[in-house]
Amino acid sequence: MSDDSYVFEGPADEPPAPARDNNPPQTVSELSFALKRTLEDRFGHVRLRGEISKVNHHASGHVYLTLKDDKAAIDGVIWKGSVRGLGVRPESGLEVIVTGKITSYPARSSYQIVIETMEAAGAGALLAQLERLKAKLAGEGLFEAGRKKPIPAFPSVVGVVTSPTGAVIRDILHRIAERWPCRVIVWPVVVQGDAACGQVSNAIRGFDAMTPGGAIPRPDVLIVARGGGSVEDLWCFNDEGLARAVAAASIPIISAVGHETDTTLIDFVSDRRAPTPTGAAEIATPVLADLAYAVADLDRRLTRAGGRILEDRRTRLRAAARGLPARPEDLLALPQQRLDHAGSRLASGLTRNLAVHERGLITVAGRLSPALLDRAMERRRDRLAAAAGRFIPVLPRRLERDEARLAALSRALAGLNPKTPKPGFARVEDEDGAMIAAAAALREGQAVRLVFADGSRGARIDGDGAAPARPRPPSATPRAKAPPPGQGDLF
Repeated sequence: MSDDSYVFEGPADEPPAPARDNNPPQTVSELSFALKRTLEDRFGHVRLRGEISKVNHHASGHVYLTLKDDKAAIDGVIWKGSVRGLGVRPESGLEVIVTGKITSYPARSSYQIVIETMEAAGAGALLAQLERLKAKLAGEGLFEAGRKKPIPAFPSVVGVVTSPTGAVIRDILHRIAERWPCRVIVWPVVVQGDAACGQVSNAIRGFDAMTPGGAIPRPDVLIVARGGGSVEDLWCFNDEGLARAVAAASIPIISAVGHETDTTLIDFVSDRRAPTPTGAAEIATPVLADLAYAVADLDRRLTRAGGRILEDRRTRLRAAARGLPARPEDLLALPQQRLDHAGSRLASGLTRNLAVHERGLITVAGRLSPALLDRAMERRRDRLAAAAGRFIPVLPRRLERDEARLAALSRALAGLNPKTPKPGFARVEDEDGAMIAAAAALREGQAVRLVFADGSRGARIDGDGAAPARPRPPSATPRAKAPPPGQGDLF
C-alpha cells in the first residue's frame, strides 16, 4: 500500500449501513406534466388522416372532436383563433387531413391533438360537403332565375376581381380592348388558398359600395375570374360567405372560374356564368365593329326607305297632275276675277252702310231731350217721398224698443260678468290676479284669492277633492247631555 493511502476500519461489532435509493418519488402532477412535455417535444408537428365524429362547438368558440379510423381514435381540439382559418367546416362523417401537435390533458391523463389546419381528405368528401351547401342555398332561393340581374348591353366601366399577375387578367384586358374599348378597374386578390375567400368577398363588397360619380367610377358589371385547376384549387370559390356576398351584390356579376367543365358554387348565385375568363369578357362587352356595321346598315336602309317614299309621292303627284289643265294660271283665273269684282264693290258697300247707320242715329237723337230725364227724376223723387212718409213716424218707436232691449241685455250681461260677483258667489283668482275657471287648473298647496261682492279673502288649496261636510241644522228637541265620568245619574 502506498504511503498516501489509508483505510478506515470501524468497530468490528457494528452492522453495515443500508444502501440509499437514488430515485426520489414524484407527485402525480410532476409525472403528468413531464409526459406532456415529452409528447410535445417528440410530436410537435404531426399530420393525421381520419374521419370526424363527436363534434362539439363550445360556447367559448373552441371546437372539440374525435378523429378515428377503423382501428383507433384520438381526441382533438381546435382553439378559437384557429377555427376561422380552417379549410373546411368540421362535420361528423367528414374525412379530413389535419396538422397539429400531440399534447396531453393532465386532468384526465389522456392525450389529444391540437389541430391547427384542416382540409378535406379527397374530392369525394369535398363534393359531398358542396352538395349539402348547394341544397341549403337553393332552399333559400339564391339560385332562382327571377332574382338574377340583367347584364348591361353597353357598359362604360368593367370591374374585374382576379389575380393581377396571372394570364387571366391579360386575356380579359386584351379581349375587352379589341371588342369594346372602355375603362377596366382591376381589384387584385389571391385566387387560391385560405385567404382567397375573404379577399374576393371584400373586393365584391368594395365595388358594390362605390357611389356613382365618385373619384373612382362605379363599375356597371363585375367579372370574378380564375384559371383552371383541381377541385382543391377551386375550393375557395365554393365558400358560403363568398356565395352570399355575390348574391347580395347590386352590380351584375359574371363568374368565370376555371374551364368550361369546372363548376363552383358562385356559378349558381352569379347573374351569368361564363365558360372561360375570355368568354366572360365577351359576355360583358359588345363588339364595336358589329355595332358600327349595324348602325351603317340601318342608315342605308333609312336612306333607301326615304327614297322610296319620295318616289311614291312623286308618282302620285304626277298622276294627279294629269287631270289638271295645261297651265296653272288657267286654274287661278276665275277665282282671281271673282276677287276683283268683290273688291270693286267693297268701297261702295261700306259707304252705303255708313249712311244707313247715320240716318238711324239722327232719328233716335231727335226723340232725346233733357225734359225726358227731368220727368224720370221727378217720378223717382215722388216715390222716395212717399216711402219716407210711411217710415219716418214708425222709426222713433222702433228705436225706443231697440234701446229697451239693449238695456235689458246690458243688465243681464253685467249680472253674468265674473268681474262683479253677486251675493252668494265668489271668483277664484291666482296670485297674479288671473281668474281660474276650472278645478283642473288648481294644484295642491296653491295660494288663491276668493273675491266676493263685498271684498276678498286669501285661501290655499288642500288637494282633497271631497266636498266639505255641511253643518247639521240644530235639532228642535235638544238631546240630553251625557253625564260626566264619575258622576251618577240622579234619575
